[in-house]
Amino acid sequence: MRFIEFGPEKKQVSVIGVGCMRIAGLDDTKARELVDTALDAGINFFDHADIYGGGRSEQIFGRLFAADPSLRDKMFLQSKCGIRNGMFDFSKEYILEAVDGILSRLQTDHLDSLLLHRPDVLMEPEEVQEAFDELYKAGKVRAFGVSNENRFQMELLKTAVKYPLCADQIQMSLAHTPVIDAGLNVNMADAPAIMRDGGTLEYCRINDMAVQCWSPLQTGYFQGVFLNKEEYKDLNAKLQEIADEKNTAPDVIAYAWLLRIPAKMQVVTGTSTPARVAAAAKAADICLSRREWYDLYKAAGNRLP
Repeated sequence: MRFIEFGPEKKQVSVIGVGCMRIAGLDDTKARELVDTALDAGINFFDHADIYGGGRSEQIFGRLFAADPSLRDKMFLQSKCGIRNGMFDFSKEYILEAVDGILSRLQTDHLDSLLLHRPDVLMEPEEVQEAFDELYKAGKVRAFGVSNENRFQMELLKTAVKYPLCADQIQMSLAHTPVIDAGLNVNMADAPAIMRDGGTLEYCRINDMAVQCWSPLQTGYFQGVFLNKEEYKDLNAKLQEIADEKNTAPDVIAYAWLLRIPAKMQVVTGTSTPARVAAAAKAADICLSRREWYDLYKAAGNRLP
């Protein structure tokens, strides 16, 4: 497993993470198997959000911690807040309330990282700073970040927020590459040249922020995975070819493609199947060549200028 340094405390956090959105339906025994499999594979990064399963995903982890308190110290535990009843809410009052609920459900006294969950147009940076300040000084949150934000939204936050933004969690996969496309098609009059994100990837690299890729096998916005999809037959053929050469599986190569980008890349897997989590961990040990990386990018239907 490979690790990045995360946040002011320079925590060693695995480049592969377990996304906990889909674990709400697991019983405690299966959830413990998933956690143990991840830890045995060197994965220590577990990503939650207060809305996952309506809070049930966090409650499951809370029961695991209650049954075995030693588990908590083996993890880098992250959660997110800000999505509320059909709107977004970054008010100080709600952030504080949300974090208290998260900690209660998780049965822990702190989060290693808290992300603001999607942008809130009505955000007041001063309120966010006040909330972050209370949470940090109370020992409830060790590091802060955002999700799905562009460089200007992060810059706006930083007009008041004094704590470093340590991560931006964005949708990114071989079949969803707008953060890459515009950078390859600068000043061109075609669709890939449209900058949809404001240079998020470059901004995170400049500011030493982790780029956490959610839905790393997804095509579009919750339109299913691209693996074995006829629409992506060229991509799947290339993934299989490289996987065969490296004695691994196509999904592992798809994760390795994201990790090849020279930034603080992290892949947040969405599976709740232990075997798939164990397989995903192998991506950390694969370094694709430049040729392999670009061949996969083109096989996904992209044209280089």
